[in-house]
This record gives sequence, structure tokens and C-alpha cells, in this order.
Amino acid sequence: MLRILMLSILLLGVAPAQAQEIRVGIFHELNMRGISLSANEGSYEVFGDTTSLGMLETVNIQWKSNGVGVTTNGVVSVFDTLLLIKQNETASVKLKGISPTTKQHFYEDNFEVTHGPKGLRIVNRVSMNNYLSGVIESEGGGGRHLEYYKVQALMSRTYAIKNSHRHSKDGYNVCDGTHCQAYHNKLRYTPKIRTAVEESEGMVLVDQNNKLVTSYFSANCGGQTCDASYVWNTSVSYLEPFIDTFCIHTRQATWTKSIDRYAWRNYLRDQFGVTEAKHGDLIYNFQCNDRTAFYIHPSLGVPMRDLRTKFRLKSAYFSTRLENGKVILEGHGFGHGVGLCQEGAMEMANQGYDYTQIARFYFHNVKVLDWRRNQFFQQTGFGSE
Repeated sequence: MLRILMLSILLLGVAPAQAQEIRVGIFHELNMRGISLSANEGSYEVFGDTTSLGMLETVNIQWKSNGVGVTTNGVVSVFDTLLLIKQNETASVKLKGISPTTKQHFYEDNFEVTHGPKGLRIVNRVSMNNYLSGVIESEGGGGRHLEYYKVQALMSRTYAIKNSHRHSKDGYNVCDGTHCQAYHNKLRYTPKIRTAVEESEGMVLVDQNNKLVTSYFSANCGGQTCDASYVWNTSVSYLEPFIDTFCIHTRQATWTKSIDRYAWRNYLRDQFGVTEAKHGDLIYNFQCNDRTAFYIHPSLGVPMRDLRTKFRLKSAYFSTRLENGKVILEGHGFGHGVGLCQEGAMEMANQGYDYTQIARFYFHNVKVLDWRRNQFFQQTGFGSE
């Protein structure tokens, strides 16, 4: 218990008093047996348990059956916990996987490395603002309007707080992959993103009962948002489907794909009992004017989402026709279409809407609140949702 307390003091001692920290599991999907950490900007002090190992230049860390191995001057020392603690507010590290090998990644703030059952447990203990900046650049890239970055910050902050217990059994709040939110590097190329995060700091999206919303988003809804039940079997009160004219002329609004007639026929027959003998060419010809949960008719029991998965389609919003032995799919949008439409939000920002207006356009009967000041969050605590 004393060791844990001392480690906590070491980390808290270098963080600004008002900084909110989030624990992010790095290389979550890999059983990482070896990594290399080195200073990128600023300086770091390395601690093995509570003993200072000096200032960081490059440190190689290996998974051992009994702890975390660190090689110094050819000698391997094993610790329960290895800490990298920044000595400058803007310090960052370079992290590279050795076993297995990965490309180099860059991260801000502090690191904690402990022993997991199959590999190293690598945790970036990062301020919420730095984390969100990295997420937004990883998810959306550069060249966007400030208000678009603000609404993405709102979505990502709401997600992070709502899901802060998602990986509690793993020893951190969220992971770095699409299971949570993509977080591949610190912010590197788009300073406007940091401005957006700071100008929207603390703001989250809540429903009428002050409950954090589930902040779904996809690349392009294709002109009509999707009922959540079409994707996950459960409707969400603040995500009613509606026509979205902001995205219909954007890059990913439409798509076309051709599929072999027999591959299409065989899948419908084998998985759902839908056959040419029973239904004729109807199984190849479907006009989808509005989003729907089922192909052709609910009585056939063919979910549009299953067709999307099987044939790797950009969306589950498409019409079909038979042409020269091929099933031609003419589709709309990219992604599940539930919640925020990113390309629609980009266009709204370009047209002068602010981030709160954009959020309320895609999420019905919701409010934008500062979770740090709202009495509800003060009572329930960080991430209690």
C-alpha cells in the first residue's frame, strides 16, 4: 500500500492542479513483450518501483515472468512498476514496440509500465486535453474548420468520461484502439485541434436527464441518419433518424459496388432460406428510398447490416439491381450512420454553425454542459456513468 501511495505522489507532483488525467492502455490488442522508450521533447525521470533510475535517454523494457525487466549497463533489473515522469510541461516520449515490432509512436505526459499475464501493461497517464487532441487527429486528420474540431472534442470527451470504467479490469480507463477511440500519437500536425479542445474544455453532451449520451458518429450518413436499432437492436431516444442535407454532396455520400450474382444468391439461400425458386428475381432488385433494417421486406428476415458485413460494404443503405450477371449495389454513406455525420458536421461548420448547434442537430433533446461545474457530475464523480 505504501508503494502505491508513493507512486501516486510521484505522478501527482508533476501535474497541474486542475489537470484531469486519463489512463490509456497502449498497444492494448498486442501481447507486447518488449518496448523501447526514449525522450522526444523535454526530459523524464525513470523510477523502478520507488527508486530513481536517473534521467531517460533510451530505456529498453522487457516482460518477465515475475515483473518488468529493465536493462542498465548490461544488467537486467526487475521491478513491479516502472514509471516515466515528465520534468517539463511539454515533455513527450517516443515509444516503439520491439517484440512484436511496431512503428514509432509519440506520446505526451507520464507512463506506467507493469506486468500483465501475457505481456507488458503500458499505460499513458495523460491529461484529458492532450489525450483528446491526439484522438481527434488520429480519427479525423487536418484541414478542418475549428467548429468541426470542437464538436469532435465534445463527442470524444463525452465518450471518454462515459466509458472511463470500460477497461478497469485491465488497469486503465480506455484503450488506444477502435474498441474505444483511436489514439495513435500525440497531436503533431494540426495546432487548430488543440485550440478546439481548449476552447471547448470540460463540455459534454447529456440527455434530458443529465445522463451522458452515447456519442456515436460515422464518416457519412448518406443523407439520412440511421436508427440505432437497425445496427444494435436497441433504439436510443435522442437518436431519431432524419434527413441530413448537409452531407449529400460530400466525398463519401454515394458509392457503387458489383457482386457476383451467384455469390449473392447463395448467401441469401444458405443463411436465410431466401431462394430464386420462392422469390424469383426479387432477390436481386430492391429500391431503398429510406433507411431500413431489412433487405426487401422484414418477412424475409435478411438484416441490411448482415449484408454489409458479409460483402464488406461501405454502408447498409443501398439499392440493388441485376445487370449482366452481376448484382449492382448503389449505396449511400460510409459507416453505420448513427449519430453525428462527420462530413455533414464539417459542412455545417463551413456554413457558420457553431459546435453546440451541430451537436444538437444530430442529437435530439440534448444539452451541452460543463461537467466540471454541473452539480450532477460533482455528485456522481468522474466517469460514474
